[in-house]
Amino acid sequence: MAQSFCTGWKVTIENMADRRSDILEEAPAERNPADSGAVSTGTSDPATLAAPGAPASRVRALGRRLGGGEVLVAVLAFAALCVAVLTRSAQLLEPDDYAYRASIVALAHGHWLSLTNAQYQGLLKELSSGGGQGILQWVQTASGSWISEKNPGYPFLALPFQAFGQLRLAPLFYGALGCLGLFFGARRWLGRWGGTWAVVLFCSSGASIAFAWRATMPTFSDASLIAAGAGALLWTMLATERTARYRSVTGLLGFVALEAAVLVRYTNVVLLAVAVLAVLLVSHRAALPRRVAGTWLGSVAVLGAGILGYNYLAYGSALTTGYSSGLVTFSLASVVPNLRQMPARLVTSMPTMVLALAALGWLAVRAFRSWRRGRDISPERCASYRRDTVVGSFLAAGWIGIWGLYAAYDWTARMASGPGSDIHVIRFYLPALGLISLLAAWLLAQLPRWLPVVLLVIVIGLGARSYPDLISGGLSGPGGGIGGGAPGMGGPGGVPGQRPPGNPPGQAPSGGSRG
Repeated sequence: MAQSFCTGWKVTIENMADRRSDILEEAPAERNPADSGAVSTGTSDPATLAAPGAPASRVRALGRRLGGGEVLVAVLAFAALCVAVLTRSAQLLEPDDYAYRASIVALAHGHWLSLTNAQYQGLLKELSSGGGQGILQWVQTASGSWISEKNPGYPFLALPFQAFGQLRLAPLFYGALGCLGLFFGARRWLGRWGGTWAVVLFCSSGASIAFAWRATMPTFSDASLIAAGAGALLWTMLATERTARYRSVTGLLGFVALEAAVLVRYTNVVLLAVAVLAVLLVSHRAALPRRVAGTWLGSVAVLGAGILGYNYLAYGSALTTGYSSGLVTFSLASVVPNLRQMPARLVTSMPTMVLALAALGWLAVRAFRSWRRGRDISPERCASYRRDTVVGSFLAAGWIGIWGLYAAYDWTARMASGPGSDIHVIRFYLPALGLISLLAAWLLAQLPRWLPVVLLVIVIGLGARSYPDLISGGLSGPGGGIGGGAPGMGGPGGVPGQRPPGNPPGQAPSGGSRG
């Protein structure tokens, strides 16, 4: 029986494209598989229909079939996110906001790595001019200079927007890149409306809106970079009719996005490692030349060398970060407390995960049934099942990897039980949102036409409800309520506010978040 398991599983991605080009010749009209409630095979998408040898005119014709309605709905979803973010005044909720804000303003003043004590005192005075704490979570080195505890990437990503006084647009810009990657990656995989569903799911959760609102936090930006990278790599692996050069550039951009996310938060290396593993395992079946994969992996090596070099210059050791030893810790003892406290918070703030879990269950059951009934399934459908299972497995690996890591995070185990702590603890889980959205979009692509719309309305409603709850809870939770808009905060809503006095510079309040 096992030997008969879907003979199509042995078919390469190139052969799958050949089979789909034959199907296209018989039924050229593009149709959403969900219209009939049938299982989606992705046959309506150019990437899976066009064979490598297909006439260029047919490929161009298929490319022109990008539905205006799909694009319009996706754009409206992102526009709604922007409106929800920009119509609420900016506010600093926890010590991390002050740490990142100080780094961004210091960069804007031309200070790249660290500040002398005089420069630090000047910056502290500038940022405290409206009343409040000014700078938190910076540390003084043995040489007497000051440097942020935080990983270095986000201030550099935010610097262009700070320079124009529009810092609040920074997370929205990277969010647009994430939506772009998700749209084209999911549409290439799932066919019509697949990309739209992925964008709507990504933009509609309360966690997305809440962290897109917090321009002095990197959370939404690195989640968006991961979404952009995942979408670009998904498109690249399935676009077998495109030239090697075109796919090489797109894939490299995907890796650059993932590498930027790692610079923002070093633990995102888990997701980058999954991308590297995917390239090593499927690049041959995706008909990618070895030199292309080598180029991508070379960029990863450059990233690693750059991080080690920065750590050496900034902290005196390649393996040292700004955090004191023992400050950020992970342990198995924290797994059970986190599993007890986090799921309800994550479902409330990211309801898309429920759809993604259902998608994983469906994929697993379908793969098992295909194994049992391999000879009863057509080669074309079996090849489609194989593709979906492989893509879903890598998406699940990235999701489980980053969430599994933070399931062992000691700080969330201690802080998640406090009132109003949701916005402070869920942010560690947000980087997987793009992968979750892709899986959830796969589920919607399998359903009859009306049902995805109903489910999306429910998800959007839950997001609209959880967004203000997250913000208001953050104002009263641990570390919350210590910031209003403040000097150095670019964009609308940055009104200076009074805040209670806090800890001395360089020392974070005990309730403040870490990492």
